[in-house]
Amino acid sequence: MATIEGAGVPLAYAESGSGPTVLLIHGMAADRSVWADAAAALAGDARVISYDRRGYGGSGAPEPYERTTVAEQAEDAAELLKALGAAPAVACGVDIGALAVLDLLLRHPGLVRAAVLVDVPAFQLVPEANEALAAERALLEEALRAGGPEAAVAAWLADRGIARAPASPRAFFADFGGQATLPLTRRGLRGIEVPAAVLDGPAAPPHVRAAGDAVARLLPGARRRGAQAPADAVRSLMVPT
Repeated sequence: MATIEGAGVPLAYAESGSGPTVLLIHGMAADRSVWADAAAALAGDARVISYDRRGYGGSGAPEPYERTTVAEQAEDAAELLKALGAAPAVACGVDIGALAVLDLLLRHPGLVRAAVLVDVPAFQLVPEANEALAAERALLEEALRAGGPEAAVAAWLADRGIARAPASPRAFFADFGGQATLPLTRRGLRGIEVPAAVLDGPAAPPHVRAAGDAVARLLPGARRRGAQAPADAVRSLMVPT
């Protein structure tokens, strides 16, 4: 397993194929293995890089690891791209990974040429999401009391209709709190001019879809693609270097 230094932690990564770079950033309660099919589909046309975000899979994390920020996640991705000489990339991220892509676009615009944002949790743009977020926190708290961290993450996945085993409850809870740390503004989003596709996961709840709608309306180069497969959205945005 190959590793490279991120923003202070080792990041385990894999790459395949050649051509324009595609960076795949997994979401909460997952690791880079969730991208196996997408990476295989894209490797004939692109240099595909996926990695375990800090605290997941083979990647490191600070001790204790209880909190993260979107900026921290974006810095890991930025260091990976720079160390591998892989910029600019088409960056595809899910949930907090999608926020990391937005942060790269805001603070490291030269590293990303196009973006695919899946289930982007930009809830500060959707005031009506507050009720759903409160219910989500209550679900986690109840499951945590009843069965511990792994049961809580399993309950969150089940509530989202995601059928996979929970990965790293410690990192999940750091991510869960970290979602709210990106200071998104409408003005900032309107200033991002790269091509983008905004997608919904197969079972995205209404407040997540509403956040995707809000982001797509604000990004000048965005197209709302609904439940399109991420690999297809990435392929539609790939351009030669």
